[in-house]
Amino acid sequence: MTTLPLQGTRILAVGQYGAGPFASMHLADLGAEVIKIEAPGGGDVARATGPYFLGPDDSAFSQTFNRNKKSLVLDLKSAPGRADFHALVATADAVLNNLRGDQPGKLGLTCASLRQIKPNIVCAHLSAYGRDNERAAWPGYDYLMQAEAGYMHLTGEPGGPPSRMGLSMVDYITGVTLAVGLLAALIGALKTGQGRDVDVSLFDVALFQLTYPATWFLNGGHITQRQAQSAHPASVPCQLFSSADGHLFVMCMTPKFWRMLVDEIDRPALRDARFASTALRRDNRAELIPLLDTEFAKRSTAQWLAALAGKLPISVPWGASEFHTLNAQKFAERVKAETKSLRMRSLDKLTTDWINRLGMTPVQLPKPKIVQALGSNMIDGVPTSAGTAAAQKYPEFMVHGSGLRATAPTTCGRRM
Repeated sequence: MTTLPLQGTRILAVGQYGAGPFASMHLADLGAEVIKIEAPGGGDVARATGPYFLGPDDSAFSQTFNRNKKSLVLDLKSAPGRADFHALVATADAVLNNLRGDQPGKLGLTCASLRQIKPNIVCAHLSAYGRDNERAAWPGYDYLMQAEAGYMHLTGEPGGPPSRMGLSMVDYITGVTLAVGLLAALIGALKTGQGRDVDVSLFDVALFQLTYPATWFLNGGHITQRQAQSAHPASVPCQLFSSADGHLFVMCMTPKFWRMLVDEIDRPALRDARFASTALRRDNRAELIPLLDTEFAKRSTAQWLAALAGKLPISVPWGASEFHTLNAQKFAERVKAETKSLRMRSLDKLTTDWINRLGMTPVQLPKPKIVQALGSNMIDGVPTSAGTAAAQKYPEFMVHGSGLRATAPTTCGRRM
């Protein structure tokens, strides 16, 4: 097939910064026409997020989350802006937003407000704490959720201060959860002819992702503690080790991988009965890890990788020093030659692999389109009623590479 799975699906996305744009980016990568609704006066704050800028109203940060989208500036707090937005809603399949929980109702972007325009419209909402509780109006971001949901308790070395993860994983997981909910609601709308609100919140998703540490606590009262060297709380060895010239992360998650490691090291002490099973290795962690620390320190990182890479889960914790050690210059030259651009590039092969793993028909993803500078143009395919009005008000509109420009913020929402 030459078409993408969501081709012909139109999604109006009112979101900024990370979580919401991350959700709509996945949908755009899969072929949806995502029209990014931006507020007048600068648009998405990500456009002004440095330190790396690509020109006026554009940044590397913004491009990271907004590839393959169109951009339209609308003032939805004005009557003309709402009229143009409603004309777009009549042609859309879904409206997505990541606003504070109290905003969708105020802006009239819930299904209760929009179904009179289109009965099968899907409204997907991502907020900090949800839309139906006393904290609906509270602002919130990823790092705050890492603190509030207990992630910082679990991250870092024992005895150290609470630490956050290096990436905004709560934003990203919540974005993916929103995309899944939106797609499920679209399937429901196809079957029933009726749309619905779908809600996710950063806090809810962060709590849900506590998974087995929460299960252990709620059912057995066990409080998971940090382990030295970024170790797994139950599987041993599964942690960071120091080699003769760097570091390695090793994961012997199964008996097979443990046997492979023992055979490679070939030290009788590791074959001791104290370490014969997964449970015994966990119970005798304090005796086992010093033995492994000693052995890993005897060889270089490159030697360990040559011996074990591809046989058991092992990797360098990549960083600047490791890239330098393994000739980062050649690596950078290869990446530059392959991308042929310093701009952000679509992970088209990665996405294709993901589609294949889902059992979907393989597709050839097109090269990504860059979201151009804010404010310019008539959107291809915008309905005549909305398009004509927008063109009259914004005569400077012109289509540029990846998309539109106009004027407007948006919202939608409710729990599925």
